[in-house]
Amino acid sequence: MNQGQYVFSQLVSHLDRNHFNYLARKYDGNKYVKHFSCWNQLLAMMFGQLSNRESLRDVVVALEAHHSKCKFLGIGSKPIAKTTLASANQNRDYRIFEDFAFYMMKEACEKRATNLLDIPGKKYAFDSTTIPLCLSTFPWARFRRKKGGVKAHVLYDIEAQVPAFYTVTTASKHDSTAMSSIPYESNAYYIFNRAYDSFKELYRIHLTYSFYVVRAKTNLKYKIVKWKRRMPKNVLTDAEVRLTGYISEKKYPESFRLVRYYDEEEEREFTFLTNAKHLTALEVAELYKKRWLVELFFKWLKQHLKIKKFWGTTENAVRIQIAVAIITYCLVAIVHHDMKLERSTYEVLQILSISLTDKTHLADLFDKTKFNDVKELDCPLIPGLFD
Repeated sequence: MNQGQYVFSQLVSHLDRNHFNYLARKYDGNKYVKHFSCWNQLLAMMFGQLSNRESLRDVVVALEAHHSKCKFLGIGSKPIAKTTLASANQNRDYRIFEDFAFYMMKEACEKRATNLLDIPGKKYAFDSTTIPLCLSTFPWARFRRKKGGVKAHVLYDIEAQVPAFYTVTTASKHDSTAMSSIPYESNAYYIFNRAYDSFKELYRIHLTYSFYVVRAKTNLKYKIVKWKRRMPKNVLTDAEVRLTGYISEKKYPESFRLVRYYDEEEEREFTFLTNAKHLTALEVAELYKKRWLVELFFKWLKQHLKIKKFWGTTENAVRIQIAVAIITYCLVAIVHHDMKLERSTYEVLQILSISLTDKTHLADLFDKTKFNDVKELDCPLIPGLFD
């Protein structure tokens, strides 16, 4: 019999417990707590994510079934009551888990840094996904008269293929309002769809010496300052333009670039706005194509982790669960990188979900298990997930 650590404990060893404890002290998370600490809460929630539990009761039942192992899993030696976990999710400051998610995202981005495109500088795609909620159960998340929901706005590192920043708002907030919360870096590229044509925020990106690529709306009012006459195949227009609308011109007083591109695969025409005047028109189009990776990330997150069915009804509980889902994703991405696994993240999660309480070394666990029926995509981190 293998006398080593449980698989779940081996995964948890990749987390920085000292930093998490610092955040718990910062936000008084463990004040008046005797047994079930914030660290125990994090691990219990991660166990539920990795084992694909459907509800808070499912999480508690699963932990109860492995009660004799919980001490060695790091979750605590005393049984966890459903009310204890529910109360912790409702009352403990969600910023403990959110800040730790930011820490994990930074660590994953640094470890997984690659050069997907031959363009120097980091490349990010920003988009949001709406998570519908029952209005009678989540009255604070009013979206429409009879609907509720929240939006997760994610800044996705398209080369490391992990999120670099996220924020959560109610679904009633327009996508562009979340742009003000993005921590912009100089010499980085930010890619948006046409819901994010806030010229005030785009000009802020320009002033931070960063670059943006955004799809233009059809009603854009502009005048051409200068244009190129010789253009490569599929590039219809490459011009320097200025805004002519009174309000929009005040928000963005300088000229920028407009590129019209015809995509033969989709048989569609796209119009892009960018301040990256040093790139070719084809590089601008190629950058925008990579925005689709954030859509794949949302699809993967909703299919394989628990952010559609929530284990608490308060805003605090919802925010904690979303933060734990992102921490779990980043942890799997870090393990995937550190162990140099030649497997998709889907395979890794499926193997982990049925092996959390086994005493098998992680290397042996992934070497012995064979998956031959998973299709591949042109994506180094998340191939084969979207059949």
